[in-house]
Amino acid sequence: MRSLVTVLMISSLTLAGCSGFRDSRVNPANWFGKSQTVQHAAPVPGETTNPLIPEKRSSIFQRKSDAESYAGTPIYAVERVDIEQSAGGAIIKATGLSLRQGAFDVRLWPENGGKPANGALTYTMRAIQRADTPQGPVQTRRVEAGQFISTQTLEQVSEIRILGLTNSATSRR
Repeated sequence: MRSLVTVLMISSLTLAGCSGFRDSRVNPANWFGKSQTVQHAAPVPGETTNPLIPEKRSSIFQRKSDAESYAGTPIYAVERVDIEQSAGGAIIKATGLSLRQGAFDVRLWPENGGKPANGALTYTMRAIQRADTPQGPVQTRRVEAGQFISTQTLEQVSEIRILGLTNSATSRR
């Protein structure tokens, strides 16, 4: 028991004495050296890029622009259009019927650049559809798509029209 107390006393006194070796290599706080600052060029005042956002590089996971890469064709028929209120605007939900099974990547494609014309906001329901799939029953050909519209756009709109290949569906205020 006495030897344990003696070892503890010696080690605590040794540890307390380390404060005298503040600038020595024995102190673990000095093992990595002092920090250094490096000056960078000041940003150009007219430059609007954010240095925290990395530059865009091509990637296999990166989506190309919609106008270049989307190969969707109009859906065969539009069955229903529902408009549900949400925070900051509304969500348009459209249900359509493709001619064949296997339609995917269904979108509401804006006409007139997404701007209302004569109080009507028009979208075409499009999907990527393969020609080599069977027709199948109606339940397997039904597809849905949605689009958010802001409150500012809704103020200018009195009618929302969704176009298909053979028909259209309209929802009015």
